[in-house]
Amino acid sequence: MNTKRIEILYEDSHILVCIKPHGVPTQSRRAGTPDMESLIKNHICQSAPEKGEPYLAVIHRLDQPVKGILVFAKTPFAAKELNRQLQSHGFGKYYRALADGHPSQKEGTLEDYLIKDGRTNTSRVCVSGTAGAKLARLHYTVVEQGPFLFDQSKDDDAPRTELDIRLDTGRHHQIRVQLSHMGCPIAGDTKYNPNVHKDEGWQNICLCAYRLEFLHPKTHKNMTFHLLG
Repeated sequence: MNTKRIEILYEDSHILVCIKPHGVPTQSRRAGTPDMESLIKNHICQSAPEKGEPYLAVIHRLDQPVKGILVFAKTPFAAKELNRQLQSHGFGKYYRALADGHPSQKEGTLEDYLIKDGRTNTSRVCVSGTAGAKLARLHYTVVEQGPFLFDQSKDDDAPRTELDIRLDTGRHHQIRVQLSHMGCPIAGDTKYNPNVHKDEGWQNICLCAYRLEFLHPKTHKNMTFHLLG
């Protein structure tokens, strides 16, 4: 992936906000695998080659198949302040998902305990007393009138619903697991949607981090970025 193709929404001496494409990991340990961290470091180096290896901190992550907005810190001060906001729920992280089926309610809050299986890189809902379980909470609203982020048309008559989601916690595969557990798995999700064949391609998942809100770490100005309207 050429650094010229990175979609940068905002950049100053403290932070960089960009759009992560489908299929590109936020951060990868595999040598030779292009990820957002290395691509942005290359971008910064090209902008100021005389400064050498740049500082860059990953503040939050998106699953590899998910497109959406990310913010990176360019200084240790910015990283500390953004992480403080993230831990104190000062971030507004909003997603759109196209789900198979219809929720029983047009609006609701999902609270589940999730546990991660490192061998399969999956998570599942479990009872609260399970060792290693973590609370996961999100709020969803059915999108009945646009703007829509996903194409609603399909070959069969099975219902689909676009959901607007705000994350209160940031667990592994949280939205994907909780919506599947609710009975409305995400269209195109090869891990958690039983209606999707594994050979359909994991990059077709209909989930996007379309809106991000936080305070600028230095100026404390309200920062809002979105991919809709």
